[in-house]
Amino acid sequence: MVASPIFGLWSNYRPRREPLIVSIFINVAANILYAYVHIPHSHNKYYMLAARTCVGLGAGNVAVVRSYVAGATTLNERNSAMANMSASQALGFILGPVLQACMSFIGERGVTWELIDLQLNMYTAPALLGALFGVVNIVLVIAVLREHCVDDLERSFNNINSISEERVEVTGDAEEGIDQVAVVTSNLLFFVILFIFAVFETISTPLSMDMYSWTRAQAVYYNGIILAAIGFESVLVFMAVKSISKITGDRLVLLGGLVIIFCGFLILLPWGNQFPKIQWTGIQNTTTNGTFSATTNVTSSPPRNDLSEPTGCPAQQTWCQYIPVIHLAQYITSDILIGMGYPACNVMSYTLYSKILGPKPQGVYMGWLTASGSGARTLGPVFVSQVYTSLGPRWAFGAVCGLVVAAVVLLGVMYKRLIAFSLRYGRLQEQVAA
Repeated sequence: MVASPIFGLWSNYRPRREPLIVSIFINVAANILYAYVHIPHSHNKYYMLAARTCVGLGAGNVAVVRSYVAGATTLNERNSAMANMSASQALGFILGPVLQACMSFIGERGVTWELIDLQLNMYTAPALLGALFGVVNIVLVIAVLREHCVDDLERSFNNINSISEERVEVTGDAEEGIDQVAVVTSNLLFFVILFIFAVFETISTPLSMDMYSWTRAQAVYYNGIILAAIGFESVLVFMAVKSISKITGDRLVLLGGLVIIFCGFLILLPWGNQFPKIQWTGIQNTTTNGTFSATTNVTSSPPRNDLSEPTGCPAQQTWCQYIPVIHLAQYITSDILIGMGYPACNVMSYTLYSKILGPKPQGVYMGWLTASGSGARTLGPVFVSQVYTSLGPRWAFGAVCGLVVAAVVLLGVMYKRLIAFSLRYGRLQEQVAA
C-alpha cells in the first residue's frame, strides 16, 4: 500500500526497468533475510517482521507493471493484455502453494550448509526459491524488457476501422481531461472487490472448521484444494473475459461480476434446522442464564479427549448454539460463484481504470489503485474475523452482501462517467463545438 504510489511515481519519470529491478531486489533480500532469521540470538520476531514488511514493499511493483501494460497497448489490445497478466498472476498463486507443498518433503531438519550458516528445510526452502525466482526476474528485466509506449489515440485517429472510443485525437494537456470523479469511483470499486476477496480468503478455514468439524490440518488441506480449483477457474474466466468484454463492454462485465459475487455470498447465509457440532473442550455444562437450548442436543457434559484435537464450533462463539449450519453444498457453490465473479471484476476494474486515465503516464494513478486494493486486503481480514467471531456468519456475510449492493448502486450511478478518456474528451469537444 505504501510502496505502490512511490514506485508508480518513479516509473513516470524514469525508465520502468529501474523501479522494477529495485523492487525485485528488495524482495530477494527479504526472502534471504527470512531464511536467516534463525541466526540472531534474540529479537528474531522483529527480523521476521522486517523480512515480511520488505516483501510487501517489493510487491508494490505491480503498479509499475500495470502502468507499463496500459502504456504499451491500444484500447483494442488492453483487455486481452490485462486478462493475460491477471491469468499469469492467478497461475502463480496456484503454483506457489503447490511448490511449497512439494518442499514440505524436505522436512524440518533438512540440510545445513555450515560454511554460510544456511539451513535448507521445509520452512526456508520456499523463501530461497522465491529469492532465486527474483534473481531470474532481474535478469529477464535487464535482458528482455524494453520501454514501449503506444499512442493509441493517435493511431486510432488514423485507423477508420477503430471502435468509436478510439476515434478522437486528443490535443492539449491530457491531465485536464481526466475525470477525477471516475478515478475516485474506480478506486472505491476496486477497494470493494479486493475487500470481498480478502474476506473470502480469511474466513474459509475457520468457517469450515466450525461448520464441518474439520481439524486444522483438514481445513488447510481441503481449502487448499478448493483455492487451487478456484485459481484454475479464474484462469478460464480471464480467458473468457477477453472475448465477452469485446461484445458487452467493460462496464457490463464488471456489473455482472458483482452480481455473481453477491449471489455467492447470499448463498452462504445459514438456513434450516440443522446446527453445527459444538466444541465443548474446556467449557462447563452450565451457563449464566440456565440450560442450553434443546437444539444444541446436549444432555450431559460431553467426554473430553485430550489426546486428539477438539473439533466443532467453539462454545465461546455463542451464536454456534442458535445459528444453523452452512451446508457443504452451500459452501462449494459459493466458492464456484465467487471464483467466477471475482476475476471478472478484478481484471475489468483496472482495465477500465487504465482507459479512464488516457494517454498520460499512469504510474502514480496505478499506484493509488494498487494501494486501495492493499488497504482492502488489510482491513478485510480484520473486519470479518471480528464480526464472524462475535456475531456469526449471518452478520458477516449479510454485511458483505450489503457492501456489494452499495458497489452495484455506485456503479449504476456513475455508469455513464466510467468511459475511456478518448470518448469522454471527444464528447467534451463536441459539446464545445455545439
